[in-house]
Amino acid sequence: MKRFILLLLVVFVFSLFSVAALAGGKIVIRWGDVLGPNHPSVQMISIIAKEVKEKTNGRIEIQAYPGGQLGGSRDMIEAVANGMQEMVTEGAANFGQWVPSISIIEAPYIWRGVDHLMKAMNGPIGQDFNAQLIKKRGMRILGTTYYGVRQLTTTDKEVRSVADMKGFKLRVPENEVFMAMAKSWGAKPTPMNFNELYLALKQHVVDGQENPLPTIDAAKFYEVQKYLVLTGHIITPRLVVINEKFWKKLSPEDQKIVEAAVQNGIKWNNEQILDKEKSLLNKFKEKGMIIIKPNVEEFRAAVLKVVPKMFEKKWGKGMWEKIEEIK
Repeated sequence: MKRFILLLLVVFVFSLFSVAALAGGKIVIRWGDVLGPNHPSVQMISIIAKEVKEKTNGRIEIQAYPGGQLGGSRDMIEAVANGMQEMVTEGAANFGQWVPSISIIEAPYIWRGVDHLMKAMNGPIGQDFNAQLIKKRGMRILGTTYYGVRQLTTTDKEVRSVADMKGFKLRVPENEVFMAMAKSWGAKPTPMNFNELYLALKQHVVDGQENPLPTIDAAKFYEVQKYLVLTGHIITPRLVVINEKFWKKLSPEDQKIVEAAVQNGIKWNNEQILDKEKSLLNKFKEKGMIIIKPNVEEFRAAVLKVVPKMFEKKWGKGMWEKIEEIK
């Protein structure tokens, strides 16, 4: 409770500065991310900020707050929804409480590849998600970033099949799709904030975690994890989201500048993630990690047997098939 109150005070103070800046003609956009400053998702913010600053002659300033400085995932989403923070980059499933169907885009084993994901999010399906999020919670999706293919890491257990996951304490993000996936493998899902994860792995509070390779690298999980298990279970999107009321206060010209910069930044981020995924396996081997290629079909079958049916009502009947049909 004390932490939450302190967080509210911090955000309130930041909001006062923002209001003052707006009144003075300068626009300040605070953009939060739970990831650390050396991750492409956060570096992307700086690239976007530079372009926006140049094109508005310094009138719009985007400030990056990485590493959960403004709170955890849910804290920042709530702050953006309430207008106490302007922007956040977060996993799509974390917006599922307002747009239930949106969590399907973080469903395990639904995407064939990055192109499949982007076609869906840049087409009618993504546009519908955006319209619902604006209407139900006053947040607008400015773009979808590629976060990478999520893989499993373990502290000291060699995992080659689903049977090896029985009773495994797996840290997952705080959303029900990931927890359902872990349970389908026989694991014990353990939700916790990302910025608490390194210490939890080091102290064996959990047995392992799952994240894309660039995130494993940026967070230096290779220092506290022995095995990298290539389950390839989720191709993960993250959403760039802005408070709708704040967005409406921007002029049409400024909106175009911000939108264009965000798209350019997303393109850079996606290229960086794809490049890193190609090179990081060798780095992890050099750091002492043991790479395991498990029976992926076992992991896939366990998930598909349970998860799509479990969330069909939430996602909408036929939504899974609709996404599969996108070419």
